[in-house]
Amino acid sequence: MKEVILIKNGELALKGLNRRNFEEMLVKNIRHRLTPLGKFSFTIAQSTIVAVPESEDIDMTAASETVSKIFGIAAFSRAAACEKDFAKILKCVEEYLEDELICAKTFKVLAKRSDKKFPMTSPEICRQAGGFILKKFPNLAVDVHSPEVTVNIEIRDDEAYIHARQIKGAGGMPVGSSGKASVLISGGIDSPVAAYMMAKRGLELSAIHFASPPYTSERAEEKVHSLLRKVAAYSGNIRLWVVPFTRTQEMIKDLCPEDIFTVIMRRMMMRVSQIIAKKEKSGALITGESVGQVASQTMHAIACTQAVCDMPVFRPLIGMDKDEVIEISRRIDTFNISVLPYEDCCTVFTPKHPKTRPSLSYAEECEKALPVDGLVSEAAQNARLVIIR
Repeated sequence: MKEVILIKNGELALKGLNRRNFEEMLVKNIRHRLTPLGKFSFTIAQSTIVAVPESEDIDMTAASETVSKIFGIAAFSRAAACEKDFAKILKCVEEYLEDELICAKTFKVLAKRSDKKFPMTSPEICRQAGGFILKKFPNLAVDVHSPEVTVNIEIRDDEAYIHARQIKGAGGMPVGSSGKASVLISGGIDSPVAAYMMAKRGLELSAIHFASPPYTSERAEEKVHSLLRKVAAYSGNIRLWVVPFTRTQEMIKDLCPEDIFTVIMRRMMMRVSQIIAKKEKSGALITGESVGQVASQTMHAIACTQAVCDMPVFRPLIGMDKDEVIEISRRIDTFNISVLPYEDCCTVFTPKHPKTRPSLSYAEECEKALPVDGLVSEAAQNARLVIIR
């Protein structure tokens, strides 16, 4: 019996004349992500991608787990493929779905017949397949409203497909279909969620992390690696740039008023990040900022930070509260890593009484004490690349 994965592409069906390009990009992403498990072939028809393993030893459970984390997929099913002969279809139903049907009490049959040359209509398929199942599995009764098992029979142009359930996919758009962006990643809860949310909208990701040894440890950087590996399970490989930031932070501490320290630090981060983002051919930056969450994320502080940027800055969490962000972080399995007690550079030299309504003119005046261009250039040039898989 040949097992395949039926993949529904959801939102891509709305793409009109560009739809084929998006579908081909999705297939490319699926093929790349499944490559470590073995070789698959793909066909596209009627908003469905059929992934067919080309050897019998491929782990289809692992393949399904991988497919569940690929953006652009609305839903998918593991299915048995068989000839479009009704007797063979019934035999396939009995053999492929036996474990599920024998443990259930109720079922129904859904049939889809895209090949109109098939001699039976969809209602006829449902009636006859339902009668066959009732004879073979006397433990079952029909329930068309809330069945424990739904037997799906799809008659397509080349083959028939049998499956019992559809699994919700990751949704969104294929990674890379919306361009590329660079995320400022700390060790906290917010930035990995922001990265995940923008990858879901089709952005290929690179990442930038600011490290300040000896104030931050190697474990703090390893924490970031672990967080990005969780995100990469959805987005694919991520190029991480680790930026040495100690000298910049020490100079800000020594030469600038304490109440504006965090805002100036973030302005410096954005300047450095833009240089690295352009090197990565990214069209935007991504941050985990949320209005009012901390003093450096008030509307006035964000305006001061934004003023140094000449490329778009995406802030997908801007209107979310912490509970909403935590809910997503738990779902993508980053929360328990984020709360590990290893400080990142954003918590170094935190002022006791930060300005919550800093003016741009005040921030710019305070920055005059710093060799801004030199510090930015030095930090960007000394950034270290790590590939996260």
